[in-house]
Formats: sequence, C-alpha cells, structure tokens
Amino acid sequence: MEMAQLKLAVLALCLFLPFNRATDVNYCDKKTEYAVKVSGVEISPSPVARGKPATFSIAATTGEAISGGKLAIDVSYFGFHIHSETHDLCEETSCPVTEGDFVVAHSQVLPGFTPPGSYSLTMKMYDENKQELTCIAFDFNIGFASSVVES
Repeated sequence: MEMAQLKLAVLALCLFLPFNRATDVNYCDKKTEYAVKVSGVEISPSPVARGKPATFSIAATTGEAISGGKLAIDVSYFGFHIHSETHDLCEETSCPVTEGDFVVAHSQVLPGFTPPGSYSLTMKMYDENKQELTCIAFDFNIGFASSVVES
C-alpha cells in the first residue's frame, strides 16, 4: 500500500512541476557587481498560455533598503525586439524594500494572437536616482495551444 501512495505522490509531483518551474537566469553583464542579486525566476504557468494570466516571480536579495524605482522590461522573439514596458517597482513588490530577500512579481495576460514559441526577456531594475540595481535575462515559452474564448 505504501508503494502505491509513493507512486501517486511522484505522479502528482511530475504533473505539477511543468506548471510552476524555475527558469535559468543570466546577468546582462557578468563582470558587474549588481546591488540586487537575483537568485531565481519562477514562471507560472510554464509554458505561458495565450489569453490567460501569467506570473513572473523574481526572487532577489539587496544589501541596502530600496525606497522606490522602476523596472524596465524588453521582450524579444527569435532575436527580434518586439515589446518594451516600464513599471513602478513599488507596484510589483512592497516598498520600501528592506535589506535582505524580496520578491518582484508581475502578472500579465498575453493576447490570444501572441505567436507560440520561445521568447527572451531582459529586466533592468533602477532605484529612484535611476541607478541600475540589476539586469537579468531569461527565456520563456508560450504554448501552442490557444486558450482564447471570445464571448
């Protein structure tokens, strides 16, 4: 009986992991000592579904408090820049950010006409004085199945 429960638990874990997995992150400039260190990015669901909410959660650490700033996001599709947006840092995490660990989370619904495939995202974080605190890049996928329902 215990073996059957173990198999069921492993199956459930395997079914859950593809929808909420960590993504490899690279710093834009490997030689720069950024004030904000990023430990990982989690994308949910993964792959992202067109027409449904997707959440990008970025785990980071800072050695000093951050009272505010901006996030600049650039997205590329097969190497071609296709989208840019800027967000107030305090709308994506609680401000002021205290020294230590914090999470920046951004949710967005991608339009139903978004082409499926592999995308690259670059995110730069700036403080209130426009000093770059970090710059990361990571890839994510948009699934082939369309989830758009027009009403």
